[in-house]
Amino acid sequence: MKSIHLVPTAVGFVLSISCYAPASASTSDLLGATAETFAVLGGAGVTSSGATTIDGNLGSSPTNTITFPFPATITDGGLTSTAVAQMAQGDALAAYNFLALQTPTLDLTGTDLGGLTLTPGVYNFLSSAQLTGTLTLNAGGSDNAVFIFQIGSALTTANNSQVSVINGGPNDGVFWQVGSSATLGNSTVFEGNILANTSITLDPSAQIACGRALAGIGATSGAVTMADANNVAINAGANCAGGYGGGYTATENGGFQRILDSGGPPITAVPEPASLTLLLGAGLAGLAVRRRRRAVI
Repeated sequence: MKSIHLVPTAVGFVLSISCYAPASASTSDLLGATAETFAVLGGAGVTSSGATTIDGNLGSSPTNTITFPFPATITDGGLTSTAVAQMAQGDALAAYNFLALQTPTLDLTGTDLGGLTLTPGVYNFLSSAQLTGTLTLNAGGSDNAVFIFQIGSALTTANNSQVSVINGGPNDGVFWQVGSSATLGNSTVFEGNILANTSITLDPSAQIACGRALAGIGATSGAVTMADANNVAINAGANCAGGYGGGYTATENGGFQRILDSGGPPITAVPEPASLTLLLGAGLAGLAVRRRRRAVI
């Protein structure tokens, strides 16, 4: 897998979100084509105090301040422009609102997620949510299982906590809609997409596998704060139970391609376009190429 240091790049794919039933939703359907390429997205910047690895795009809008010490790296992605990060924030906001409107399967207010085994559904916390220990998400062998967590205020994990997905498939999705801020404790191994209204903090050695840290969705002051030995990966390959949640699958050459576009070329970062018009044009041209390729096949 190739690694690059922080350099200005962007991905030019723009699609709209469509309506669907959550039971059959894939990650790329819900997050939209711009937000799904981001592993880390802030509103008031992204900072790290140690060696951090991000697998996917990195950006922040409206304040595009990225402060990382060497040897922080991005793999299979790039540091995006403010314009692209702004589009990703728009996608994330639409997804956040969609998640918040889903009818809960079960009210877990006041219940620690640690020690629970949950099946696909919508789980609601009227206020804060706590994870101490291991949360097991059993997809039941389904390739379109969706787990949605609606959290009224803060999400907090204790040190060494874990989210484990079992019996999953590549199109499954796990989404954490957080009303205020999320904090992952030391050495937490987390899975799924965190969409936080304000900020996200990763303590030392905390990891998000097969998911994303998307912050500042409703409050432009929300930042992502990272520490030493953090790793956030859209798709962590063998480390992702079921390979779910990223909307991407690994390719033999070390890159990634969208699951819904399997058979097409891997998605890679491209130079920043001169304007939104050019970005839209690039996305439409890419879709046309895919249609022609599928027609030939």
